[in-house]
Amino acid sequence: MSTEILMPALSPTMEEGMIAKWLVKEGDFVSPGDLLAEIETDKAVMEFEAVDEGIVGKLIVGEGSNGVKVNEPIAILIEKGESLGNPHPQPPPESAVSGGESANSSANRQKPMKSPDSAVPNNKNPDLPPRIFVSPLARRIAKENGLNLASIKGSGPRGRIVKADVLSELSKPQIEPAPVRTGRKSEDELDLVRRMLEGRSFEEVKLDGMRKSIAARLAESKQTVPHFYLRREFRLDALLNMRAEANGHLAERGEKLSINDFLIKASALALQKVPDANSVWAGDRIFKLAASDVAVAVAVEGGLFTPIVKDAHAKSITEISKEMKDLAARARSRSLLPREYIGGSFSLSNLGMFGVENFDAIINPPHGSILAVGAAIEKPVFNSDGIVEKATVLSATLSVDHRTIDGALGARFLEAIKDYVESPLALLI
Repeated sequence: MSTEILMPALSPTMEEGMIAKWLVKEGDFVSPGDLLAEIETDKAVMEFEAVDEGIVGKLIVGEGSNGVKVNEPIAILIEKGESLGNPHPQPPPESAVSGGESANSSANRQKPMKSPDSAVPNNKNPDLPPRIFVSPLARRIAKENGLNLASIKGSGPRGRIVKADVLSELSKPQIEPAPVRTGRKSEDELDLVRRMLEGRSFEEVKLDGMRKSIAARLAESKQTVPHFYLRREFRLDALLNMRAEANGHLAERGEKLSINDFLIKASALALQKVPDANSVWAGDRIFKLAASDVAVAVAVEGGLFTPIVKDAHAKSITEISKEMKDLAARARSRSLLPREYIGGSFSLSNLGMFGVENFDAIINPPHGSILAVGAAIEKPVFNSDGIVEKATVLSATLSVDHRTIDGALGARFLEAIKDYVESPLALLI
């Protein structure tokens, strides 16, 4: 029986992808675990393995085809001795028979090949979301009515969602009215901008998967996460002196510590000192993390990644430095695995190397906070004796999700980061 190979969800945030390269051709025999293709997601280019055995009967999607939705067919797998026949047979119509599926059948009716809904789930990768089994008619009705199939329990074979299940869901009373959609449709917005620029020279840049993902996630964050901001200045003189001495010893090994390495360690220890701040928002509850997993913004061509230094509180600054260099290099080559950039409760974004003195960063959901760090600059300050002296000062702004962290808690967390930065010897203990 023919089986459709579907565009996989290679990361929790992936909604569509592109076939960067097919590693098989039509007529090839494949076994479970064989590489089928290289797929470009919103964050990386990843290899896609076969989960079934068979012959590649047809490659539906060509190399370079962009915007292929998750769970859309990309190829057809057939059994030995089987011809491809009609690659897209029409599903039998559904009727009002109890259970939602048509009871009529024909002995000579061609069996439909496995659809996206009847294919075997990919259990080889536990990070992938489970496939939803749903009949074509049920899927269409759900889409037309804006229903989330993941929230519907199927009554058909193997939990398959059928027409009756969708109609039953639609008949339930709505607890909350559907949100009113505001703003222009993208087509209207595109037409408006083109008319505004009529007669002017411009270049139209198509969005790739990464830029689409960044735009969607950060727009959602700014609209749905109640941000508030806490600002402090950190004195860096003691840290800079320690860093200079450490780099003097590390020079013969070809290693060098950055200010960011110290900030990662300081943030990680502060999350341990103020554990209630080490939290993420989870809809109707808060998850408090035990380890300090610190995400760090890394600029790449066309966007950014936030690779994560896991258990940063338990690592030395030199270990953090080596790991961060490796993560940043693989982020720029788009070779990070999802587990290396998804997770944690806190992010660090440093624009100081670009001369930016201070800025406000947008929280990366479901994180509870993000620290925006500017450039270190020399300025006159009052010391503890009230005397003006020159000091190197860094401006830091903590963006906080008010659902997870209240003002006083956020203030204690930022104070803890400041204490570690200004007393860097504590980072080594």
